[in-house]
Amino acid sequence: MTYYLYHIPGKKIGVTRNLEERVHKQQGYNEDEYQILAESKDITVISNLEIEMQKAFGYKLDRQLYKNLKCNNKMDINITEQTTTFPCPVNKLKGRLMDNIGMKWETSDGEVLITQPSIRWIMDNVKKSMYNDERCYVYNKAFSRYFDNNDAHKTITGGLAPTGPRSMDVREDAYSPDRKYSHQKVCECNKFDLIREWAQDRGLYLKGDPKTQALKLVEEMGEICRAILKDDKPEIIDGIGDCVVVLTNLAELIGVPIESCIDAAYSEIKNRKGKMVNGTFKKN
Repeated sequence: MTYYLYHIPGKKIGVTRNLEERVHKQQGYNEDEYQILAESKDITVISNLEIEMQKAFGYKLDRQLYKNLKCNNKMDINITEQTTTFPCPVNKLKGRLMDNIGMKWETSDGEVLITQPSIRWIMDNVKKSMYNDERCYVYNKAFSRYFDNNDAHKTITGGLAPTGPRSMDVREDAYSPDRKYSHQKVCECNKFDLIREWAQDRGLYLKGDPKTQALKLVEEMGEICRAILKDDKPEIIDGIGDCVVVLTNLAELIGVPIESCIDAAYSEIKNRKGKMVNGTFKKN
C-alpha cells in the first residue's frame, strides 16, 4: 500500500492512500491545485514526514500521527459546506462515535477529529435532522472552532475570564458512559460557539453586514451608559452581554473569530505599564 504526502498551497499538508477520493472528491481540488511532496509504503516514515513538513511550512500540526488514526468507515457521514450529518438518531450517536474514535475528516472550516472530549462537545451541540428522524447533525464552523480553541485530548479553554484564560480539566478518567456532564459545565467553555450558532440559525451571517453590527454596538453602548447613570445593575449586565453578542457577530462577519480579537488585545496589554489617572488607566 502506498501513502501520499500532499500539499495544498496555503491550506494544508496531509497524507492519504487515495488522492482521488481524499483530495479531489472530498476536498474539491484539481490535479494542478496541489503537489505530491513524497510517497512511501512505510506508514511510520510518511506519518513523521507529514509533521515535519507541516512545521516547515508553518501549518497547524495534526493532533495525531497519521499512523495512529483509526479511520472506521462504518460510519458514513455526510459533509456539506455548513454541516456534518451522522447516519443515526441522536440517541444512538454516542455509541457510534465511541466506535469511531480517531476518525477525522475535513470540513470547509477545518479538520475535525473524534476524541472522547470532542464526543462530549458533539453530544451537547448535536441537532436532530428536520427531514429525517434517523439522522442528526452538527454545524461545521462551531465544531471546527472547538478544535481551534481547545486541546482535542486534555483541556478545554475558552475566552478570557476576569483572571485570564478559562480552563477546565477533562481528563480521560473524568469521563464514563454512565456519567452525564452538566450543560452548564460544558457550555461555560463554548458561549462564543453558542452565540455563533444562534446567529447562523437566524441568517445573520448570510444577510448581515459589519456596518449594521457596528451601529448595533453603538446602540447597545448607549443602553449601558444610560443604565450606569441610573445605577441599574441588571440593565448594565444585560447591556454588557448584548455588546459581547454583537462583537462576536461583528468579528464573524469580518472573518476573524472573536477569540482571536481577545487574544490580540490581551497580548497587546499584558505587559503594559502605566498608572491610574482620573479613574482610567493611562499607559506610559
